[in-house]
Amino acid sequence: MLTASRVERGRTGGGTVARVVGLDVGRRRIGVAVSDPTGTLASPRGALDGRGSSAQVLARLLAELREIDDVETPITRVVVGLPSHLDGRPHEQGAWIRQIADLLEARTGWPVTLQDERLTSIEAEQRLARRERDWRVRRARLDAAAAAIILQDYLDDRQTTVHE
Repeated sequence: MLTASRVERGRTGGGTVARVVGLDVGRRRIGVAVSDPTGTLASPRGALDGRGSSAQVLARLLAELREIDDVETPITRVVVGLPSHLDGRPHEQGAWIRQIADLLEARTGWPVTLQDERLTSIEAEQRLARRERDWRVRRARLDAAAAAIILQDYLDDRQTTVHE
């Protein structure tokens, strides 16, 4: 079982060395992003199959998190994008995503933060379109890019709060 107790081993003389993982959870695909060890910069990692029951999706997420987590740079938090409509109303997928987030937190012991993900897929598509003309390549990278934007928003918000 993955546990949050390993965080203390990630401390070094220069400060905390740990990773934050970002997820863009969808019914077809789940985008995955990771922070650098300082928790400053988010990078896309890839996408997982999001189809199936909550238990099946959770099993795939846990396997991916096991690959990311290590003693030198342990995971300290998971950030999950929570969709809502532009006017702030909850999105239809919100209840399912909250269920996945709750299950992740219960199984790993890591805190799970829900982060507003409005317009992240559009922003990710626009960023990818500037570099890649082939829509098939963009589509394959879209979910991980959206997860990186969700995670970067969280990291930036956290830095702003610390410096205020």
